[in-house]
Amino acid sequence: MVCACLHLSNTVDATIFGLLRTAACARIPQANPVNFDEYCLQKAAPPGSSTYYALRQAPIARQPLLTALFALRREFEETVKESTDPTVGRTKLAWWQKEAAALAAGEPTHPVSQALAAHLPDVQAEYPALQAMIAGFEMDLDQARYLDYPNLRRYMGGVGGTFASVVARATARDPSQASSWAAPLGEALMLAQIVVELGNDARHGRIYIPIDEMQRYNVTAADLINRKYTDAFTELMRFQTTRARDAIRKALDGLPAGERHSQSTLRALAALALALLEEIERDGYHVLHQRIALTPIRKLWVAWRAARKR
Repeated sequence: MVCACLHLSNTVDATIFGLLRTAACARIPQANPVNFDEYCLQKAAPPGSSTYYALRQAPIARQPLLTALFALRREFEETVKESTDPTVGRTKLAWWQKEAAALAAGEPTHPVSQALAAHLPDVQAEYPALQAMIAGFEMDLDQARYLDYPNLRRYMGGVGGTFASVVARATARDPSQASSWAAPLGEALMLAQIVVELGNDARHGRIYIPIDEMQRYNVTAADLINRKYTDAFTELMRFQTTRARDAIRKALDGLPAGERHSQSTLRALAALALALLEEIERDGYHVLHQRIALTPIRKLWVAWRAARKR
């Protein structure tokens, strides 16, 4: 009789414990899987950034894909520019090479790759472009200077031209022809970025202005690293800014009339770059000790107006 009561008591206790545990677990928030779209948005286009306002000009249905593409580019950029040891950078890029192959095979593991798998209609078709982008960023690990403009263009083609082509194909009416007019715009945007980021890049040991052009204007790498403003530097920057502006305008003029509406994001980025170059020019090219930027409200206005321009 005593044994029976003990058995009954143990059974009741176990049942009560189980119910209490179930109730407690129900009150504890369960960990959710990573929301890859939210991850991409935070990585590529935090509120207030130029990319944020440019992406908002795209059709809503295309925004998740475009955001994922910009997030991927940001991942590549951070991999090479935040790696103080080139060996570590190459190891990380090698991982991305494998991840790109996994994406093409339908087995992505990274949130950005998962977002691309969900939103990119033909992942395998873009696999060569992803490889070309990685190869372009790898150049940052191989060299910190460029002898002349043709050498710089090889870098800009892989990093900027290829990326702009992928972005253009995502929304183009005729994706097969997109590279012919999108690549020049991507390279032109890189020229503008070189001007904007000159001081920050120099402090991190990278100078993208070709060596022969710096020699032509009697500006040294030490001048840039030590934030030395001279008349020669002003003339050099005037040349760089003019070239970037002219390249952007020429690329915009090269957009087919039938594709202008489909490329609202790239057009917004181009307009933002032009506005920023104008601001840098107005400030006297003082980019060595600071990063000049547009205000969020101005970014919104410039991007909105550019996307709706005929």
